[in-house]
Amino acid sequence: MKKKLLSLILAGAMAFALAACSDAPAQDSPDNSKDPEVSSSQPQESETPQVSVPPVEDLTGVDTSAIPGLEDGVLTIAMECAYAPYNWTQSDDSNGAVPIKDSSEYANGYDVMIAKRICEAYGWELEVVRTDWDSLVPGVQSGVYDAVIAGQSMTADRMEQVDFAGPYFYASIVCVTKAGSAYADAQGISDLSGGSCTAQIATIWYNSMLPQIDGANIQPAAETAPAMLMALETGTVDFICTDMPTALGAVAAYDDMVILDFTGSSDNFDVDEGEINIGVSVMKGNTQLKDAIDTVLSALNADQFNAIMDQAIAIQPLSEG
Repeated sequence: MKKKLLSLILAGAMAFALAACSDAPAQDSPDNSKDPEVSSSQPQESETPQVSVPPVEDLTGVDTSAIPGLEDGVLTIAMECAYAPYNWTQSDDSNGAVPIKDSSEYANGYDVMIAKRICEAYGWELEVVRTDWDSLVPGVQSGVYDAVIAGQSMTADRMEQVDFAGPYFYASIVCVTKAGSAYADAQGISDLSGGSCTAQIATIWYNSMLPQIDGANIQPAAETAPAMLMALETGTVDFICTDMPTALGAVAAYDDMVILDFTGSSDNFDVDEGEINIGVSVMKGNTQLKDAIDTVLSALNADQFNAIMDQAIAIQPLSEG
């Protein structure tokens, strides 16, 4: 549960969390949203009624001055600012974007929306630090920033290094291919055998999911989500593996891509709950910050998280400039 993802996402047209490995039954996560671009070979769900997202609870009366890292009332968080729809970079503060520290650019996306809710609840100031994917965990471990809100999966391996608040999203695993490709009508992962594929580096998509496809021709991992999408768009690979939010952002940006969602099929990826649960990581042992964040996140359910994610997908930039 990746770098200037949205710059590339933007530059190439779009894209988007992460991972570890494990054994479990075929996935059936709370994130079952469908889109017109989901492959027609997959069962379509009826449209769900409009979901109301509750206002942020006023917790400013809670004394948080003793929380490690929050003594100054500033919550410093890290993200790639290049992993749409979770987070991206843009040139102005439109649609509620916030400044990126030591930059003239702004961050926006689902992660920013969640971070703003947390800060609004306690009256904290929000500070966003842009860094690459591999620096996220080391940075929170060393206290460079207070938390990471960046589409991270709550994997067992990662939970040995940091503590997690949340989940704040449930992201099912899917594949994306080109419309009309030999794999566009795939009914399960076995139908992807023989295809060339990739995913983003250091994610469950690449490390744990693609190896489950017997006969897959796995290519080198893409450095970022946008690079992953461009590999598919340019025909370098036949399909990619990612999560549903990233896939939805991709088909919104590339009208020739379709989502292969095998949810409910016995021929699906095997995942554990931690691989589809997306959380907020904090320094190991900082239970005060974890609990404070959990208090805000627990006010929302899966449908409400999905509704906020839909808002992020609707405003993500499709091109730079």
